[in-house]
Amino acid sequence: MSWMAELPNENPASGNIIRAVGHVDDVARSALTGHSGRTVWFTGLSGSGKSTLAFAVEEALIERGVVAYVLDGDNVRMGLNRDLGFSPDDRTENIRRIGEVCRLFQDAGLVVLTAFISPYRSDRNAVRALHPAGSFLEVYVDTPIEVCEERDVKGLYAKARAGEIPDFSGISAPYEAPVDPDLRIDTSQPLADCVEMVLDALDTAGSDG
Repeated sequence: MSWMAELPNENPASGNIIRAVGHVDDVARSALTGHSGRTVWFTGLSGSGKSTLAFAVEEALIERGVVAYVLDGDNVRMGLNRDLGFSPDDRTENIRRIGEVCRLFQDAGLVVLTAFISPYRSDRNAVRALHPAGSFLEVYVDTPIEVCEERDVKGLYAKARAGEIPDFSGISAPYEAPVDPDLRIDTSQPLADCVEMVLDALDTAGSDG
């Protein structure tokens, strides 16, 4: 039986909604793919290198035969979360929805890699709580803000400092850095080294689980 069957019904809008459980369990899915599902959650400031690193790790995992997929912040806001802005409440809802999607991907046996600023610790902790133990890896892309601004090809930091973009994480809105992430990476070092750090962390998590 899938671990999702053990989750409580999480206060759906209607009391008539009951979680459906199929006949394919985690063991069967792992036997098919050769690996278990995991969520790798990259968090960090805009321009820290989250997306670049996530896509590079995805490529490395695919080369290993691991079924992997990247959920990128901008891409998701073009579709699923196109109705959300950047207020604190909208940011929380943005991460809540993505967390639920990650849980489904992970339960399906994929390694899902996310690239979201996700500025609030409470939101990231809530996503972790959706996952079974050992299947969620929080990666703090700890790149100095000065480096992030240097990389800013869109000019977002300059606009934020000029007051043209409200609620910009790290400038006009808070970014709550992880206190105890599973992995901390500074992307001012070579990309290949960063990728290896993530792959090693996934290997370690897999051997522990």
